[in-house]
Amino acid sequence: MGGQRANETATADAGPAALAATWFLDSDSPAVRALVERVGGAGTARERLVRLYDAIRDEIRYDPYRIDLEPEGYRASVCLTRGYGFCITKAIALAAAARAIGVPARLGFADVRNHLATPRLRALMGTDLFCWHGYASLFLEGRWVKATPAFNLALCERFGVEPLAFDGRSDSVFHAFDKAGRLHMEYVRDRGLYDDFPHREVTEGLRRHYPRLFEAAGGDFHGEAGQPAPLPATGEPGR
Repeated sequence: MGGQRANETATADAGPAALAATWFLDSDSPAVRALVERVGGAGTARERLVRLYDAIRDEIRYDPYRIDLEPEGYRASVCLTRGYGFCITKAIALAAAARAIGVPARLGFADVRNHLATPRLRALMGTDLFCWHGYASLFLEGRWVKATPAFNLALCERFGVEPLAFDGRSDSVFHAFDKAGRLHMEYVRDRGLYDDFPHREVTEGLRRHYPRLFEAAGGDFHGEAGQPAPLPATGEPGR
């Protein structure tokens, strides 16, 4: 159940692979269809995607303490049904919703340095480097644009960062600074684009880099938010 890496240079490859329902991007599932019917509504593809982006960003609670490494946990329909997820599963849900309305969509991954994690999350990860951060890449109005529905509005307010907006015309990527001018996110490595979710590659990487995170029992990330952690001794994961 691995994803096939997409051609990163061609903007015209918005063909069958970027439109197909897959086991992970189950755009033909009842849960995805229900979201599209409830939120998508009428209008252009761009207008519908903006509404779907807002719904997935804010209705799906961001929770890094409940990351499910099993394949089932990365299905778009499961994320929508559970009502919580993290950057990867929320990106999968958005990409599936896009395909459900006929918009080509792929999954993109990058490593980001997060300067505003909570003290507990930083301690469990042992680093400020978040590997395999996920986003959706959507083909709208003749070009690919990035969409990052990871952090819901309530969480952004607690952290003092602007929520990421998406207009369907420009990339929606993490802000470099928060509202107070403090460092927020820094993109340090591009891991490419995929037509489907590369489950084994991603989950093996997460287990290797953050073993303590998956050994910990629960936590309330929203409750912890707003209390930035000091920078760790090293920015490298798993050390």
